Amino acid sequence: MSPREDAPADRGFLVGIIFFILGLGTLLPWNFFMTASMYFNNRLNTSEWSNGTVTTRKEYYFNNWMTLLSQLPLLLFTLLNSVLYQWISEKMRIAGSLVFILLLFILTAVLVKIPMEEDRFFSVIMCVCVCVCVQEFARFYLDSKCKSYELETSSRLLPTVTLSVFPAVTVDVKTVYGGKWERYFIPVVCFLFFNVMDFIGRSVTLVSKWPSKDSGLFPVLVVCRVIFVPLLMMCNVQERHYMPVLFSNDFMFAAIMVCFSVSSGYFVCLSMTYAPQLVEPKDGEMAGALMTFFLALGLSLGAALSFPLRFLV
Repeated sequence: MSPREDAPADRGFLVGIIFFILGLGTLLPWNFFMTASMYFNNRLNTSEWSNGTVTTRKEYYFNNWMTLLSQLPLLLFTLLNSVLYQWISEKMRIAGSLVFILLLFILTAVLVKIPMEEDRFFSVIMCVCVCVCVQEFARFYLDSKCKSYELETSSRLLPTVTLSVFPAVTVDVKTVYGGKWERYFIPVVCFLFFNVMDFIGRSVTLVSKWPSKDSGLFPVLVVCRVIFVPLLMMCNVQERHYMPVLFSNDFMFAAIMVCFSVSSGYFVCLSMTYAPQLVEPKDGEMAGALMTFFLALGLSLGAALSFPLRFLV
């Protein structure tokens, strides 16, 4: 399918910049709660008192629940989108979603100053996570009538591996050094490293696409990423009950996170790029929608797996 001769030119790469900003806004809800997980854990994991003495501490597993409840709405509304797009206009879905997300962010910010019992606070925050991420359905306003493609397994496995340990396991890794570095260790090595390296991995596909879409090596490399799960579980994750610590050094954790995040961004971008190329041009949009669904499915599966994997540590 050749482009129309009267198609307007993208002067100054403005369309690309707009999509870049849209991507920032789309991922803002997820990163907002993920990066602030230390605050939520400190507020939730308080000791229970009985007759003036400390009894037990209730564990809420905030990181696991936040990850799971952030991805299930995405999967649900990806499925429902083929019906919703017929009834609600694109402008209403996009503008309405952004306004609703803004209101929920304001609510979350206000809750910082409001004293609240832990169970109630946890319930409110989880509801906010669900509602914020439900609004992501505005991105998927195209028809999603699709058929199966060869890359669906890779598209599902990649986010499954990533979210099974990030951030539920990686956020509990402790530095061997004290002082100020202990305060910035997780925000820098876990969150900043992951997002920057994931972006670099995606950017590499602009200049190099290896292996090719027809190569049998691509699915093999995708499966090989499973090795990152035990590697990250054997870092200095605290508290732990079963598995030994093999990588207590901060440098080893940082090196594993770099390889983990670069490979995630690179292979996810490749799989999403290759899928439309394996079908007829008229089916390219359908292939992209199908890959989006399996990506959402993989994210949900990974979030669900984070519970048993964190327990096994």
